Amino acid sequence: MRKAILSGAVMLCCMLQATAQRSISVNEAVNLALQHNFNIQIAKSNIAIATLNNNIGVAGGLPTVTGTATNQESIVNINQKINSVTGDRDLTRNGAISNNLNAGIAGTMVLYNGYRVITTKKQLEMIQAQSESFFNSQVQNTIAVVMTKYFDVIRQRSYMKTLEQSIEVSKKQLEIIAVKRKIGFANDADYFQAEIDLHSKEQDLQSQKIILEQGRADLFNLLSMPADSSAIFTDSITIENNIKLEEVLNRMNQNPDIIAADQQISINSLAEKQTAALRYPTLRVNSGINYGRSTSNGGQILLNQSYGPYVGLGLSVPIYTGSILKRQQQAAAINTHIARVQKDATILNYQTDLTKTYQMYIHTLDLIATQYAINRLTEQLVNLTLQRFSLSQATILEVRAAQQSFEEAGYKLVNLNYAAKAAEIELKRVAGILAP
Repeated sequence: MRKAILSGAVMLCCMLQATAQRSISVNEAVNLALQHNFNIQIAKSNIAIATLNNNIGVAGGLPTVTGTATNQESIVNINQKINSVTGDRDLTRNGAISNNLNAGIAGTMVLYNGYRVITTKKQLEMIQAQSESFFNSQVQNTIAVVMTKYFDVIRQRSYMKTLEQSIEVSKKQLEIIAVKRKIGFANDADYFQAEIDLHSKEQDLQSQKIILEQGRADLFNLLSMPADSSAIFTDSITIENNIKLEEVLNRMNQNPDIIAADQQISINSLAEKQTAALRYPTLRVNSGINYGRSTSNGGQILLNQSYGPYVGLGLSVPIYTGSILKRQQQAAAINTHIARVQKDATILNYQTDLTKTYQMYIHTLDLIATQYAINRLTEQLVNLTLQRFSLSQATILEVRAAQQSFEEAGYKLVNLNYAAKAAEIELKRVAGILAP
């Protein structure tokens, strides 16, 4: 009965531990990053700002209406000389109280200013589209960083498993020497050396655990999760081995950075037109209603009140501005040229990086197939050397050399897989087609 209770308790603890440890796949990691990553949130906010600014009112195409009101109370000294049909007479009064009240609503609207309003509205639309391109670029970059870091954690964990296998070999070697030592076929030096080798491997494993935990902490930071989270990462490194360079280059026009660079050319071209429009006349319509009332208990006019609507046109023509507008237009044209050069440089850099990354991708895929065979051979070599050692046909040095070959082969294999996966991620990112 007690054994059954103990077994049940052990099973319950295992179930609770498994429940507490959340497994996160690479797709889940990417989705978490897209939901919580701070750079993604900032990019979304920039889109919201650009969307708010993309309005005909911001472009100056809607009328502006202003209401004004003033009320002024004064105490004045009046000295007036009045000319009337009965002759001149003087009016003098000290401390007269007067009141002036003025109120009005004024509206103005641009009728023509060299199509500057239309150009500004198009520029605002292009800025909004560019902010969306920047957002897509941030999404692609975030996906690439998260996936690369995720598979780096898998790489470090795989190498740790290789070390664990090597430690098992060292333990078996120590057990064999211990048995031989009891029957007099092994000396203390061999036993001590085997213990030293085992402790050295265990130290290597502890160092690798530190590297793994640091990598996990970096990945949790990308996911906006606490570094001490108990979540585990379960996916293995699988490589898509049918990517073609021509297809990636043809789809490079989907890269959001290149799209944004092209949109910057349009934005600068529109800014050039905006500056050119400043050299054209501006025609405005003005309309409103005014109310005025003035009272005084002294002087010739005791009450003066007026009110009513008004409408009119206003025309302003730039005649001479010290060549400022001309220079501003020339500077805007230079900015457009700079944007074109920057786009060409971006495309060239991406083409160069794609070619280099693809060469590494293809070369690494070729090496992986060979390395799998080497890895199997080193594993067989370790087992065979350990068997020969148990039969006193191999030395400690031969076992150690076989172990070292096994570790190096395992490390190289997982590094090649990681390098190929990182190259695959980068190729898709530059092509603008990276998805979880």
